[in-house]
Amino acid sequence: MLILSRRVNEKIVIGDDIVVSVVEVRGDQVKLGIEAPRNVKVFREEVFNAIQEENRMAAAASGAQLPLIDIPLRSKD
Repeated sequence: MLILSRRVNEKIVIGDDIVVSVVEVRGDQVKLGIEAPRNVKVFREEVFNAIQEENRMAAAASGAQLPLIDIPLRSKD
């Protein structure tokens, strides 16, 4: 993990097209501004984790909700 110190209005550049700016520091809270292309998804960690959990639950439930097919196969004899 890279750890950097920044002050208000200072920025960090990630790759060629993502810029993270320190907008405000108040006590133990820091407000960040993030400039990224529209195709780059940016989430708070707790939102990202909630989305992942919902996806896991949906994937698990989709198999359980499918009806069982219990049709005997006829032999060709």
